[in-house]
Amino acid sequence: MKLFSKSLAIGSLLVITFSCSSDKEKQPQTDPLKINYAIRSLWPHDTEAFTQGLLIYNGQLFESTGQFGTSWIGIVDINTGKVDKKVVLDNQYFGEGIAILNNKIFQLTWQNKIGFVYDLKTFRKLKEFKFDSFAKEGWGLTHDQANLIMSDGTNQLHYLDTATLELVKSVKVMDENGPVKNLNELEYIEGYVYANVWQTNLILKIDPQSGKVVGRIDLSKLASDARKASPQVDVLNGIAWHPETRSFLVTGKNWPNIYILKID
Repeated sequence: MKLFSKSLAIGSLLVITFSCSSDKEKQPQTDPLKINYAIRSLWPHDTEAFTQGLLIYNGQLFESTGQFGTSWIGIVDINTGKVDKKVVLDNQYFGEGIAILNNKIFQLTWQNKIGFVYDLKTFRKLKEFKFDSFAKEGWGLTHDQANLIMSDGTNQLHYLDTATLELVKSVKVMDENGPVKNLNELEYIEGYVYANVWQTNLILKIDPQSGKVVGRIDLSKLASDARKASPQVDVLNGIAWHPETRSFLVTGKNWPNIYILKID
């Protein structure tokens, strides 16, 4: 979508860099895994969208939301934040993460432990699949071109075969303090899995082979900015990657903006 590149080119002229305080007495310890970032631009985001999944495919921004009665998958107009809803779930389902691969959209639901597969062009539902035998719940979803990768609110990443949707393997995610639970929305970027940690302002960079956390992005300042702009905001959630411009997009549930970042 040409609008993506055009908007980004304009926004990149307004780079705002967030840096840590220079007061070493107030901040005596620096996280050795800290990943720095700068804001390239802001896009509007629908404050009614309880974001569960965010991704870019063929220049279009896709979003999925969750809440009983208001769960949908749609394509976002980056100029207005408004969404063209393509899939609306029945009231019994709480939508979660999405991934696009092999001309299909894969979607998780939260506690129903059921996933859906749609045709990417028509958005017609092709089939359903269950993950109750290995996952606690359905949370985030991405892929590494070979397998789907899902989170379930624990410290595990589950790899699924894209054809059979059966479990291939599970990887436990650990940092220097032990298991890291509440892994939520996921994005696979250049050989690493990036994951929101639910109820925190952190995004983790994870080595998918070992499960080791190798980087952390602290977006507390973005969360504070979002809360000032719209008091009803919920937690940080939503990661998308645009490889052509090397842009890192983040937002949150009911946030008024999508932030386009440059990360180290």
